[in-house]
Amino acid sequence: MATRIVVVGGGFGGAAAASRLERLFRRRDDVEIVLFDRENFSVFTPLLPEVPSGALEAKHIVSPLRARLRRTSVRQAEVRAIDVARKLVVAGHCAMCAEYVVDYDYLVLALGSVTNFFGVPGVATRARTMKSLADGADLHDAVIGRFEHADLDPDPRARRRLLTFVVAGGGFAGVETAAELNDFVRAAGRYYPGIARDDVRVVLVHSGERILPEVSPSLSAYALAKLASRGVDVRLRTRIAGCDETCVRLSTGEQIEGELIWTAGVSPHPLLATLDLPRDANGRLSVDTTLAVAGRGDVFALGDCAAVRDPGSGALYPPTAQYAIRQGRVAADNVAARLEGRAGRSFAYAPLGMLASLGRHSAVAEILGVRFSGPLAWWLWRTIYLMKLPGLERKIRVMLDWTLDLFFARDIVYLRKLTSP
Repeated sequence: MATRIVVVGGGFGGAAAASRLERLFRRRDDVEIVLFDRENFSVFTPLLPEVPSGALEAKHIVSPLRARLRRTSVRQAEVRAIDVARKLVVAGHCAMCAEYVVDYDYLVLALGSVTNFFGVPGVATRARTMKSLADGADLHDAVIGRFEHADLDPDPRARRRLLTFVVAGGGFAGVETAAELNDFVRAAGRYYPGIARDDVRVVLVHSGERILPEVSPSLSAYALAKLASRGVDVRLRTRIAGCDETCVRLSTGEQIEGELIWTAGVSPHPLLATLDLPRDANGRLSVDTTLAVAGRGDVFALGDCAAVRDPGSGALYPPTAQYAIRQGRVAADNVAARLEGRAGRSFAYAPLGMLASLGRHSAVAEILGVRFSGPLAWWLWRTIYLMKLPGLERKIRVMLDWTLDLFFARDIVYLRKLTSP
């Protein structure tokens, strides 16, 4: 009877684990690899902020899992329950579908995370998020829709409310979203002569002392100055206190009429709370240095859903793509080691650097301790991420999108729900 390895999650870590397992067991017919994900693709999230700005087509930054994982049995289904005692995974393609149950010998959990709204009033129901491909595509259409609406509205206050965008969170996701969105709305204004430049506004709200706290203070200061020079209104040491249909309330007491885009935090996938597995105070699975869940030799966890510690410092590794990919490979190696009766290897990784885009022709980068900013950093940002994008076809599509973006204005077509007349 074949040994079945089930991977739950097709993001950076899960896809990397499945790909590594395919290579490790390519000559073994007695090992079956199954991957569950609610989508049949994985999103290259570092490029997601360029989708709402129109710099990239949404489908060009996704990698079809079935095309990428030829030996893995990919199941597009959302996992509803996992019984670790009986070694069962319960999933369903949609709410109308019957449950699909599969047993496993080894389980790799790469569930990722969900948006955390921290209980701020109104945010969960009124704010837009920037975590999925649908989020990016919907924001693009929503921005153009607001321009079309504002162009027909004679009330100056109503126009300003429609064309004000508040981005919550000054980390990589928030800064890159604000920068791309600002470029897009400033450029789109030229097609709407009835809308004044002052009607368009992008506000970045961050609770910390400086944006991009992950990079050096000098690069953070450069990013702040660059955003400000391009018209982004940056509010430091400020939190979102709440929002409703028309207004965003700040911790300073100020109220801004506009749309809220939330990038301010994530939390572990809620499915983890239903599992009979040890978790840390933040809800992430407790794992040892081999990424095996504490007390379990058959369950491994990685990425956002696992509390993985640096064996040297003891500090938690950050939940970013470059760590998740490498954790996925190590988890796969250690599943193979357990299956073959060998000792596993510990996960340890020192990042090569960090990059953040600041919009057109500008970025900040820290590579092997060397700091870059401006056009050179922007070129590095695009080059490195293009190289990391899975699949030659996707690389070519993104490269063509970027080339066209150098010479032509970004698309302002507004695709409402298309129905036959």
